[in-house]
Amino acid sequence: MVDSSVRHWHEPHEGEHRLSVSLGVFFVIALQFLLPRDLSLGIQRYICIFEALLLIFLVALTPRRIGKHHEPTRNLSIALTSVMTISNTASAIKLIDGLVQGSIKDANMLLLSGGSIWLANIVIFSLWFWELDRGGPGSRAEARKPVPDFLFPQMSSPEYRAKGWHPTFFDYLYISVTNASAFSPTDTAPLSRWAKILMMAQSLTSLITVGLVIARAVNILH
Repeated sequence: MVDSSVRHWHEPHEGEHRLSVSLGVFFVIALQFLLPRDLSLGIQRYICIFEALLLIFLVALTPRRIGKHHEPTRNLSIALTSVMTISNTASAIKLIDGLVQGSIKDANMLLLSGGSIWLANIVIFSLWFWELDRGGPGSRAEARKPVPDFLFPQMSSPEYRAKGWHPTFFDYLYISVTNASAFSPTDTAPLSRWAKILMMAQSLTSLITVGLVIARAVNILH
């Protein structure tokens, strides 16, 4: 019974296109680049340039579909996501510190900056989900690891699966959006410990950031 419901994600496929995830990374870099200086690291501009160079290198290595597992490329992708994570975490800490200290007086700047950090956080967590689930996109394309870290509805109910469906970056982005806005998983369940830990961390980060930003903005406006 189990085999019949998971047969399609045991099979190799051509892999997903690099374009969608590259656009997601570019979006995060742009958000980080536009943050006010007092909410970013002192070398933020150089960090963004470094992130852009890593992205260009990744696109050059796999310009089209990610159809094979290549460990150096995956390590480079994880390094890029790690740099973005550190940068966005530093910005979130500075934002929370400013909210607690009451040093942020401009409600518009607060909402824009808080929203930028929150949106970047959503994309960054989706990148982690995408990169780690079943060993990454290349590993999924080669069907190296049959046991999933995320159970999508199409896996548990194959009768609702479109022909040729396999999880892509958009599916992981959807998980991240719903987890950050509902503070809990919706239709996709985390199965592995690391997936549960990441989703808990994202929910707590989102809850704290959104709660403090809204509370401070309301206080400033009144």
